[in-house]
Amino acid sequence: MNSAMISAALANSLLMPMPIAAQTPPGISDLVGTRAAGGETQLEARGWTHIKTEKGDDRAWSYWWQPQRRECVTVAVMDSRFDSITTSPAADCNQSATKSKGSDAGSAAAAAVAIVGIAALAHSSHHHKDGKHLGEADDDQYGRGYRDGLYSQSYHNCDRSDAYSDGYTRGTEQRGHETGYRDGQGSGAGYAPAAKVNDLLTMRAASADVELQKRGFRTGNAYQAGDTSYTIRANDRTGQCV
Repeated sequence: MNSAMISAALANSLLMPMPIAAQTPPGISDLVGTRAAGGETQLEARGWTHIKTEKGDDRAWSYWWQPQRRECVTVAVMDSRFDSITTSPAADCNQSATKSKGSDAGSAAAAAVAIVGIAALAHSSHHHKDGKHLGEADDDQYGRGYRDGLYSQSYHNCDRSDAYSDGYTRGTEQRGHETGYRDGQGSGAGYAPAAKVNDLLTMRAASADVELQKRGFRTGNAYQAGDTSYTIRANDRTGQCV
């Protein structure tokens, strides 16, 4: 390649649009890298209200709302430190982007705290693979699938939507994160001892299926999402659903 061609290639590369990285709002960028406990104290001191925190595979996501500026941010926490702080849609903080008539900073903060109890009904940006919500129609399907998976409902993809399938998978994963204290035992009921299932991980599917049947599990539902197959099984004796 001659010098003229190299110069042209460089010029074209400079003209190509560069991807825009997620921005940290002004006034809190200095908190990236700080210990989580101190960072949370600083966010509160700077007028931010904690909305919710959700666990993931290797990190937790906390959503914070600034009522005066009507801003929502996502704080990714890894190894007890603020790994990143990025701007999120107001809906991720259970808020609208515009200020309602007659509202003020105090009432907005109070409203944020009041609806924390229903926060789990909606999925957030970080549940998507690229960290962004889909278009309205697809996001509705994704949200329906997410709630079905989160609350152990049957897989019901009547529209054969990829968004619903992805949402159901993420909802199921989130349910696992939120019930990790059960040590892989599933959902037992009453006073019945739970049948152990975590020892079956990495076992060949056919052998694990036989072992589950021996432990009292029957197949309740099955579905496939992408290249992964899922089977939901119930144990009438222990009341578990896995």
